Amino acid sequence: MPPEARQQHIDRLPYEHAVRQVVVYETEPGEFSAVCPFSGLPDYGVLRIEYVPGSWILELKSLKYYIVSWRNIGAAQEDLTAIIYQDLMRHLEDPEYLRVTTVYNVRGGIRTTCTIDSREQGR
Repeated sequence: MPPEARQQHIDRLPYEHAVRQVVVYETEPGEFSAVCPFSGLPDYGVLRIEYVPGSWILELKSLKYYIVSWRNIGAAQEDLTAIIYQDLMRHLEDPEYLRVTTVYNVRGGIRTTCTIDSREQGR
């Protein structure tokens, strides 16, 4: 399935506090996976989302369904990380920063870690 088949919506809740806090969500190993578009085999990894909320926080049940929706999607690891980053940025709208990291299980003797940080995007 193409990336467009993923769940497109993530619910969010208003963040109405004056205090600055760092929010981190991290999947357990095996909870996050997609399909390698070249081999057709599953790519398992850990997804880590870190942000400082602006006006919104992500609702966890909806986020879980979003993460699970990737299981049958074919996408390169680097593309998957970029799409997740863009989806989360769209839903959070105005975080102080957003950092998305994916750490994939070793394949062919190589571990792949991808990180996108809004502070490094020239915003």
